[in-house]
Amino acid sequence: MKLPLWFTPKTIYAQIVVIVVLALLIVVTAGPIVERWLRDDYETPDIEQLAGRLHAFATVLKNATPNERETIIAATRRSGWDLTIAPLSLKAEFASSSPNEQLSDMIIEWLFPPDDLIAPLEGWRTFLGDRRIVAMQIDDASMLVSTVATNDILFISDFVGQGTYYVVAILTLFFLFCSFAIWSIMLPLRRISHAALNADLNNGAPIFEERGSMEIVVVARALNSMRNRITMMIESRTRMLRGISHDLRTPLTRLRMRVERLDDGSSRDAMLSDISRLDRLLTESLDYLRDGHRREVTERTDLGSLVQTVCTEFADVGFNVEYRGPNRLIAPCPPLAMARAITNLCDNAIKFGQSVLVELRQDSDGVTIDISDDGPGVSAADKERIMEPFFKLDAARTGPNDGFGLGLSIVAEIVQAYGGRLHLIDRIPHGLCVRLELPFK
Repeated sequence: MKLPLWFTPKTIYAQIVVIVVLALLIVVTAGPIVERWLRDDYETPDIEQLAGRLHAFATVLKNATPNERETIIAATRRSGWDLTIAPLSLKAEFASSSPNEQLSDMIIEWLFPPDDLIAPLEGWRTFLGDRRIVAMQIDDASMLVSTVATNDILFISDFVGQGTYYVVAILTLFFLFCSFAIWSIMLPLRRISHAALNADLNNGAPIFEERGSMEIVVVARALNSMRNRITMMIESRTRMLRGISHDLRTPLTRLRMRVERLDDGSSRDAMLSDISRLDRLLTESLDYLRDGHRREVTERTDLGSLVQTVCTEFADVGFNVEYRGPNRLIAPCPPLAMARAITNLCDNAIKFGQSVLVELRQDSDGVTIDISDDGPGVSAADKERIMEPFFKLDAARTGPNDGFGLGLSIVAEIVQAYGGRLHLIDRIPHGLCVRLELPFK
């Protein structure tokens, strides 16, 4: 049955109050049932009942003659009672503990001490040798002694009564609070953490689902607001950098035209080389800031033909780029973004290797593309930073046509937006293999 909206607890505080009230109702209802079940189905030794009966026997024996006492003791023994009349001086041998005493009895009596309405002689915890006994004084010279059964756990009436409610309350609260922690706290937090790990800042939809208790909704709403502020900050920074990169092209073009009018010489060539390098930096920066791959629609694409075309274009201009794989492999992906990623990886490989091998294969989960070169490779320390924008491998990889450290960053963003993974694998004896694992969406 669905609860009315006004009754549904919206805050964690209100949910805890409901759990406590529900637990009290369960304890009040189930406690007496369990207590009756214990008393009816299990015959439990009760030291308080034993003390009460011994007190009654001692009162009868106090007013009886010696012959009557022997007759009463014999009758009680025939009824199964272990009763003995002992001299009162024997209490000097009584002890308050025994090495054979069960730990469970000590814990139960410590938690649920017997009532002192009819206290035995020398207290409730009395031992004579290895036996636990209950003694009641008959007169100034004698006492009545009975051995307490120690085969089972020694129950007292308060344990069966109060202990039952305690056990039911503990189990009920444990179950209810575990369920509350899982459904109201752990699952929403796990949902929020999963959404944070898979967040796409370029998607306009809210990342964190605003449902659950009021506190969880407030947290999700705050995270969505923070995400919007981060997105606005990134977009503002991107627009600024795009504007700067675009505005620099005009004076750079005028500067190139003026330098080209100069007489031939080493200075002119050096200036043209610097201008070309600046132009390439601007081009790569604009390519990195362009997020068209995130807006491109995923469609069924012939990856085999796409990768083979990229390899052929490099081979046509004299680079040793070989393709291995099927001529046709249909997979859902953004074709322009994927072609851009494969081109960047091949361009990066031919800068530092003599030959490049591009392999395409399909497995049960998706598609794998390996771009392998025979260059110097990448050190383990540099692999952790190679995907960072503008990071260059000066020591591990050098060459006359080295870029500005944006090629792999662009590839990483494309693969991440597609939901794939990018791995850097060392080749034997040298070289690097960049592996793209693309899932079937």
